[in-house]
Amino acid sequence: MSDSPAPGPARSPWTWRVVVLAAVVVVAVVVWLVVRDDGDDGATAAPPSPTATGTQEASASPDPSASPSTTGAAGCAETEDETPEGADTHEVVDVDGDGEADTAWLTGGAERRFGITTASGATFSAALDSASPQRASAVVNIVAAGDATAPVALVDTGREVLLFSAADCDLAATQNLAGAPYAFDEGFTGQGTGVGCTEVDGELHLAGLDATAADDGSFTVERTFVDLDDDALTASNGEPTAVATGAGREDPVVVTAQETSCGEAVAGQDGPVEPES
Repeated sequence: MSDSPAPGPARSPWTWRVVVLAAVVVVAVVVWLVVRDDGDDGATAAPPSPTATGTQEASASPDPSASPSTTGAAGCAETEDETPEGADTHEVVDVDGDGEADTAWLTGGAERRFGITTASGATFSAALDSASPQRASAVVNIVAAGDATAPVALVDTGREVLLFSAADCDLAATQNLAGAPYAFDEGFTGQGTGVGCTEVDGELHLAGLDATAADDGSFTVERTFVDLDDDALTASNGEPTAVATGAGREDPVVVTAQETSCGEAVAGQDGPVEPES
C-alpha cells in the first residue's frame, strides 16, 4: 500500500473565473471610491453657511450707531460766546459760506464792541478803539480781496470808518502797509469824506471817497480803490480818480461820497447802530 494521500476533487475552470471576476469588481469599487474622494478634495469649496455670509456682510456695513462725520460741514464752529444782551442787532450777508444770513451787532458804553454771530452759532467780536462821542453804526458785505473775495465790516464812528476783516471765523482790524489799523476819514482830518463799494465785473470793490466843494457850491468827487489781500487783513491805496465834477449837493454821487456804504447797504440803515447809553 502506498503512503501518498489520495488526490482531491478537481476545480472547475468556471470557479476560477468567478473568483477572479469578484476580485476585479472589489478592486474597481475601491479604486472608484478613492478617485471620488480625491476629486471632492480638489473641487471648489462649499459656500459658507448663511450665518457666516451674514456675519461678513454685517462687518463690512457701517455701524448705524457710530457718530456721523462732520468733514466738509460748512459754517463756523459753534462757540460758547453769544450775542451780548442789550446789543443792537441786524441781519447781514452770509460771512461764513453756509448759505445762511448772519447777524452783526454793536454794544454801547465805555467798552463798546462790534461783533458777528453766525447762523451756525459762532460769535466773534472786536473792541472799538475810538474816542468819537457819536454812536457807531456798521455795515457788512463781501468784497474783492486779492484773487478772491472776503467778508469785511465797516464801522462808522462819526469821525472815521474802521475796517475789519470777517474772514476765517474771526474779526480782525485790517492793517495798512505800516502795520497800523486801516481807517477811512470822514472829513475829520481832511483825507476823505466817506466809503463806498463799486461793482466791477460782478464784484464789489472797496473804495475811499472824497467830495470837495468849489466856490460855486458844486462838488468834485474822487474815488480811491483799496487793494486787499486774500483775507482782507492788509490794505493799500490805489490811485485817486475823479468820478464827478461840477456835481450838485443833492447829486447821488455826492451824497454817497459823504456816507458809509457798501453795495446797497448803508450804515445807520442796513446794519446795527450802537445803543444809546
